[in-house]
Amino acid sequence: MKSYVLTVSCKTTRGIVAAISGFLAEKGCNIIDSSQFDDLDTGRFFMRVSFLSEEGAERPALTEGFKPIADRFGMEWEIFDTDERMKVLLMVSRFGHCLNDLLYRWKIGALPIHIVGVVSNHFDYQKLVVNNDIPFHHIKVTKENKPQAEAQLLDLVEQSGTELIVLARYMQVLSDNLCKKMSGRIINIHHSFLPSFKGANPYKQAYTRGVKLIGATAHYVTADLDEGPILEQDTVRITHAQSADDYVSLGRDVESQVLARAIHAHIHHRTFINGNRTVVFPPSPGSYASERMG
Repeated sequence: MKSYVLTVSCKTTRGIVAAISGFLAEKGCNIIDSSQFDDLDTGRFFMRVSFLSEEGAERPALTEGFKPIADRFGMEWEIFDTDERMKVLLMVSRFGHCLNDLLYRWKIGALPIHIVGVVSNHFDYQKLVVNNDIPFHHIKVTKENKPQAEAQLLDLVEQSGTELIVLARYMQVLSDNLCKKMSGRIINIHHSFLPSFKGANPYKQAYTRGVKLIGATAHYVTADLDEGPILEQDTVRITHAQSADDYVSLGRDVESQVLARAIHAHIHHRTFINGNRTVVFPPSPGSYASERMG
């Protein structure tokens, strides 16, 4: 039996859930997991339904049959085949902890994605990437060639069919044009629970201020630097006895975990952008175990 995921967002009103469940039952589908949320502040409704097609209905027929319901409620929606892995392009500069972590999770099956390539503005991780049989693309970025470098990146995105870009500690600012073109499809990891310490040496700044918590934030990328809708966050406690180097080590660990969880949520279609915020539904049966492997 084929497994699918239906995602829906629309203006909240009566009858949405009944219409969806009735349609799926009529098509011989069995719902195995369902999450929904009504945002009373914005009047928006969000829903994710995981279901089995028990009588052989395939995605094209399901998609065509669902259109009248979607039109009636003004839905933004999509039906995904859970067997199809999302095409992901990783980008990295000179901090490799997140890249190493993602490659390991991918290799053991804990992060079910299709990595179409790794882009870097340096050569530090070329051997690591190539040894994993993944295409490596060096795109040098300077003040003088930035437009050309981004055009090269866009060509790569289009040629590879990239569906998600992951900035695994990529230390170059993307243009407004690319952010808009890939809106809701670029994830970045920010080395802070809240963006309190910006610029160079954030952990040194945190150490100097004597903070008791450090952490990381994964968010969708927008034209506003490190201001995009937040997907995932976590923290680790710090004591007065720990050094600035300890901060860096602990920070790298939490960055890797937070980024992996954010990607996992996105590729399983559990995330919805809701203005400046996000709706992130919990893992569904079958995906929770692989997420917890990290």
